[in-house]
Amino acid sequence: MGIKTVAVYSTADKDSLHVRFADEAVNIGPAPSKESYLKIPHIISAAEITNADAIHPGYGFLSENAEFSRVCEEYGIKFIGASPDMIDKMGDKATAKDTMKKAGVPTIPGSDGLLTSVEEGIKIANEIKYPVILKATAGGGGRGMRIVKNDSEFQKAWDDARMESAAAFGNDGLYLEKFVEEPRHVEIQIVGDSTGKACHLSERDCSIQRRHQKLVEETPSPALNQELRERMGAAAVKAAESIKYEGAGTVEFLVDKHGDFFFMEMNTRIQVEHPITEEVTDFDLIKEQIKVAAGEKISGRNYFPKLYSMECRINAEDPAHGFRPSPGKITNLHTPGGHGVRVDSHVYAGYTIPPNYDSMIGKLIVTAQSREEVLVRMKRALEEYVIEGVKTTIPFHIKLMDDPIFKSGHFTTKFLEDFDFSGL
Repeated sequence: MGIKTVAVYSTADKDSLHVRFADEAVNIGPAPSKESYLKIPHIISAAEITNADAIHPGYGFLSENAEFSRVCEEYGIKFIGASPDMIDKMGDKATAKDTMKKAGVPTIPGSDGLLTSVEEGIKIANEIKYPVILKATAGGGGRGMRIVKNDSEFQKAWDDARMESAAAFGNDGLYLEKFVEEPRHVEIQIVGDSTGKACHLSERDCSIQRRHQKLVEETPSPALNQELRERMGAAAVKAAESIKYEGAGTVEFLVDKHGDFFFMEMNTRIQVEHPITEEVTDFDLIKEQIKVAAGEKISGRNYFPKLYSMECRINAEDPAHGFRPSPGKITNLHTPGGHGVRVDSHVYAGYTIPPNYDSMIGKLIVTAQSREEVLVRMKRALEEYVIEGVKTTIPFHIKLMDDPIFKSGHFTTKFLEDFDFSGL
């Protein structure tokens, strides 16, 4: 787009590729994220000294922080993301659920807002029937969540979820929902403009996950037929237009075994798995975000995939030992290529993966004419992907591509609970 870029980085990330390739780079603090990537004054200072017009927050740290969006406004810097009002409405999960109910979007039965006591939670759980799930209102990444199967388990689950939520997010507020059994996790990519118009770019299936952390995403979802796809897309557009959402975002749903779907949450940011949507719709979502932020209008047309695409998250983790993080120096690296193969990464041979942040070091995206072809191409690409010096999730993904249940497409978010990790 001809826009010069400034990378910000902590001392732990000084050797990352984004620092090398940006037009300018500014160190914003030491390794701990609370002293660098979460330090709003440091980021604003970097923008001011480089005369930056806009800030793209990525998909972590401050990307869904209303205060950061607000400070950018105050300093005349365009935040390429949701407005403070949008983040306030949708960033807090309990508030978001209430907003979606009022908009007529299907929601999971549960508490009206935050729980005030264990007794209130038990009362609601008995009304909607166990199992239920306690969720942190400020949550993400699976933290602050506990499944409760009966009254006797409630107190401990309540205490554990509140403690974990307070430690992770500085907020111990919890709400309660009916636990959807045999669920699929399906999300709809949406884009809205300043006029309040929104469109969707179809779905992504994110059901292969462990401890609520996604490992594989694909589009289209093997669980959806065209009629359900259109209904979910329409619900996501309704959700976005009900709050006049501006920019790129994702409306996340749970789909049960009967084909009913329920609003789970809305991510007011770009997501890790956005490349598979780009591949099947021929859209550059980051460019689209920037254009909308600059005031351009969208067509309002909805998009449905004509191809199939899948993303495997390549993490520096040991899948044979509970996905234990494996930071360290990459001694040798070879990435796959060829038609329909894309690798997004910030690492290289000789790079040392720091222990301070998320362990994802790459995304392998494969696109083809059918799901069957995607699985074959993905396995071939994984076998060509060489990362030495640290443990990675590549062996897990190779084994997954041969799993008969995964290949059939008939799996739920519980799939990995019965997966055979031997031999990794």
